[in-house]
Amino acid sequence: MKFFVDTADVAEIKDLASTGLLDGVTTNPSLVAKANRDFKTIIAEICAAVPGPVSAEVASTEYGQMMKEAAVLAKIASNVTIKLPLTWDGLKACKALTSDGIKTNVTLCFSATQALLAAKAGATYISPFIGRIDDIGYDGMNLIREIRQIYDNYPDLGTEILAASIRTVGHVRDAALAGADVSTIPPNILKSLAQHPLTDKGVAQFTADWAKTGQKIV
Repeated sequence: MKFFVDTADVAEIKDLASTGLLDGVTTNPSLVAKANRDFKTIIAEICAAVPGPVSAEVASTEYGQMMKEAAVLAKIASNVTIKLPLTWDGLKACKALTSDGIKTNVTLCFSATQALLAAKAGATYISPFIGRIDDIGYDGMNLIREIRQIYDNYPDLGTEILAASIRTVGHVRDAALAGADVSTIPPNILKSLAQHPLTDKGVAQFTADWAKTGQKIV
């Protein structure tokens, strides 16, 4: 599974990228608003820090304006992926951009049939929102499983499943088990993937035992 980080905090992205474990970045208007900086500058800085795909979302909901915005965003860097809403206009823009060789991420997916449409439109990534489905009392992870089965039924569909709205470490684990190609993860959750109380206990024990030997490696 590929790991994307879901943030517009450039410093946080650079720190995570230094681990070599980061495959890409997703942003959205809410994250950009939180960063409180110029959108195009943020995207340029992220693209310079991360060689993998960086999702930059259009602001318009109308096809013609989406295409104009996408043209501007795509020029920022070669690794920009245009993020589009899962609407008829968004799907139309997805098809047009894909035909031009531009990578796309179709977002705000809440059903398997929506995901099928996005794949038919040639989306590079489809972003099912696990956490938001959980919020309304349904099983968000079941959507990942349904999309995986549909995509596997039709090998010609090349769209990757990008599990989004990740809220917990368990979400990441379950998305991997369900066959998602990518998880886009908030920085704090991404860092939590390495944590386990038994690991901490073991490190403490080994450190204490090593100190008793009185030795040094360097």
